[in-house]
Amino acid sequence: MEYYTFQKIDFAGVKDVIFSITGYTGSGGCEIYCENKDIVNIYKAVMDAGKEYGIKPIGLGARDTLRLEMGFCLYGNDIDDTSSPIEAGLGWITKFTDKKDFIDKELLLKQKNEGVERRLKGFIMIDRGIPRQHYEIVDQSGNIIGEVTSGTMSPMLKQGIGMGYLAKGFWKPDTEIFIRIRNKDLKAKVVNTPFIK
Repeated sequence: MEYYTFQKIDFAGVKDVIFSITGYTGSGGCEIYCENKDIVNIYKAVMDAGKEYGIKPIGLGARDTLRLEMGFCLYGNDIDDTSSPIEAGLGWITKFTDKKDFIDKELLLKQKNEGVERRLKGFIMIDRGIPRQHYEIVDQSGNIIGEVTSGTMSPMLKQGIGMGYLAKGFWKPDTEIFIRIRNKDLKAKVVNTPFIK
């Protein structure tokens, strides 16, 4: 299957399973959607099929770290009903055509054409610290310029990474910003995502 496609298939003896190739961990994997009553059988079948390859289950914490290293947004953290796809850097999935109408089309088209006051950007910690959701992002003078939406210690980079909405004028790569962690302003710099190439 091609990347970013899905099909309804029979899988592990279950009919009409949605199988999608979105690889949300950034690893080129897939997602399997089914009814609650079928999940245990599907889980066991996947684990049995992968036994000879050393398959192991992981939890949402690992998924969250992997998706953040790839710069993928998580609904409820990085995007929600208070943010727009233009602010989140997801304009590429917002198709503006004359024939299609959708919620907030006029606002989003205005944001695309005129720009936005804040942008979701990635950052890497320079000082030692782990950014977490809702931590304040400040400038050198301590003025609040944004908020962390997702943050963690990157196992691959061995340093703190995160994403957050930054005010206009602070989102260029290599811009020095500070993450307020336990009342200390720790230095970070803005970077393009993905964090891991």
